[in-house]
Amino acid sequence: MKTIEEIRKEIEAFQIENAETLEQFRLQFLTKKSEIQALFAELKNMQPEERKAFGQIINELKNAATERFNSFKEISEMQTSTRQQIADVTRPAQNVEVGSMHPISIMMNQVRRIFEDIGFTAVTGPDVEDDWHVFTALNFPEEHPARDMQDTFFIDLHPDVLLRTHTSSLQVRTMENQKPPIRVICPGRVFRNEAITSRAHCIFHQVEGLYVAESVSFADMKQTLLYFAQRMFGPEVRIRLRPSYFPFTEPSAEMDISCNICGGAGCNLCKHTGWVEILGCGMVDPNVLDNCGIDSKKYSGFAFGLGIERMTMLKYTTNDIRLYFENDVRFLRQFKAATK
Repeated sequence: MKTIEEIRKEIEAFQIENAETLEQFRLQFLTKKSEIQALFAELKNMQPEERKAFGQIINELKNAATERFNSFKEISEMQTSTRQQIADVTRPAQNVEVGSMHPISIMMNQVRRIFEDIGFTAVTGPDVEDDWHVFTALNFPEEHPARDMQDTFFIDLHPDVLLRTHTSSLQVRTMENQKPPIRVICPGRVFRNEAITSRAHCIFHQVEGLYVAESVSFADMKQTLLYFAQRMFGPEVRIRLRPSYFPFTEPSAEMDISCNICGGAGCNLCKHTGWVEILGCGMVDPNVLDNCGIDSKKYSGFAFGLGIERMTMLKYTTNDIRLYFENDVRFLRQFKAATK
């Protein structure tokens, strides 16, 4: 009994302060070679009538040691878990990788902002369209090459349904549902059945514009596009309009800007001409206005359309359109500064 009382006092007096002292406590009192286990070994030397009483006392002693061990072990684990959850504010900060906008999105937003500053409103619509909104309402004749399968993605089960080849379909939808004056831009993705090369892709992006009101002239269109070119590429940029043909405008023109790489002196980008084509434009054909329910004798207007990929290639002097569709992080990371 004297030995049992001494061990009990040792258990109560043992200072458990950390994981190391906790392990010392276990080795001293709870292993097979511990002091308590040695007491169990002595039971065989006792008289049979004494074994039960002493066995119960030793079990109580072992339970007290086990309870103390488990209690401190639980507290220690809780403290460790809490320390792991609390951030160490003295640690060096991790280098968090910051993403950036895609260059196509950057350019699209810049174009939108320029035209919105002079009163244009952006409109959107479906990528999957019908023949009327993409071709017929825009004065495309039945035999026009754009209607062929090699230029347009048609739906096999519904020959009248197709992926839009230009965002001019949004101009038709706007004129059908809105009375003049109309001043809108139509940004979006378009699809054409073309071979993918460094300068062409089957998917690309456009921003088209439309202004319809009374007494709108070719001079109004020219001044609007000059304003856009100088806002986008700098005040020193010059423009020129060359006669062209589009089914939905008459007269029609292609607009070039003086090359922003060589300043008009001639380089590989401008094919040594000093000029780079960026968009097509023209006065809205009266047939288009009539098709959309607008009186062509009272109203006139102009329309234009530009390819975002080509503008982006000019702006950032890249030479392969496929780079914008590959999602190579090494390429896209360069546009972080442009995002700001």
